[in-house]
Amino acid sequence: MSSRSVRRLCPALGLLALGLTLAACSGQNAQGALNTAVSTRGLEVTRDQKYGQDVRNVLDVYAPPNARNAPVVLFVHGGSWQSGDKEGHKFVGESLARAGYVTGVMNYRLAPQNRYPAYVQDTAAALKWMRDNAAKLGGNPDNLFVSGHSAGAFNAVEAVVNERWLREAGVPVRAVRGVIGIAGPYSYDFRDFQSRVAFPEGSTPDQVMPDRHVRPDAPPHLLLVAANDDTVHPQNALNMEAALKKAGVPVTRTVLPRLNHITVVGALARPLTFLGGTRQQVIDFIEANRVK
Repeated sequence: MSSRSVRRLCPALGLLALGLTLAACSGQNAQGALNTAVSTRGLEVTRDQKYGQDVRNVLDVYAPPNARNAPVVLFVHGGSWQSGDKEGHKFVGESLARAGYVTGVMNYRLAPQNRYPAYVQDTAAALKWMRDNAAKLGGNPDNLFVSGHSAGAFNAVEAVVNERWLREAGVPVRAVRGVIGIAGPYSYDFRDFQSRVAFPEGSTPDQVMPDRHVRPDAPPHLLLVAANDDTVHPQNALNMEAALKKAGVPVTRTVLPRLNHITVVGALARPLTFLGGTRQQVIDFIEANRVK
């Protein structure tokens, strides 16, 4: 094998190893490995912007250089509402900023100290901050999108489909152009799982699940499902899709082959798009629903 072939092969093998690491490691370890593989050089990065009073009410912004009137995307991390943070998702901010979007990656208050709806209210408050600051960041305040993974997908969907949260946060409902849920638990009986500590004592799924709260004027939704997800059952997306359709809300549910609960979000990273179609699905949805 020539030296030139070796040079070409080594990066490819490194990415393959990274993909295998992502599939095999815990979420936190995988995120750390992935974040070392991406660089924010050339992007405008603003860290630890406060959108509320709690110590967890901070977000990082990743923006393309010289952005002007760009779509604005807020990303919400997962972790069963009990763990996770924005630091582990630099790869999401980098990826979406390289696609041309002003991207916020947020923290939120965690359970069990903070139960529903605290983390949903935080998502709505972060959306307000992104909208209020969009222009100076190079974004369009009326071209908002929100996305999340796992518990973060629940937060993103609930914050928008339930008319209460945007209204209370002071975000015009029509400012949000679309919602992207990645492997979200939108419709399950939390009382049977450890994640019950994220919800009020004595509450029921009817009181807290997003598929029970859909307003008819909600924006389009993209629900991405990992074909090999053994953490969040795909019935969640089926039920959410049915509820959105019943309310007359445009929705696309896409099952991504080969991906699991971790790799479905890892495939948002530019170096790992070979794992699956998450990143392209997200970009296509934003481009189809943005204000031109």
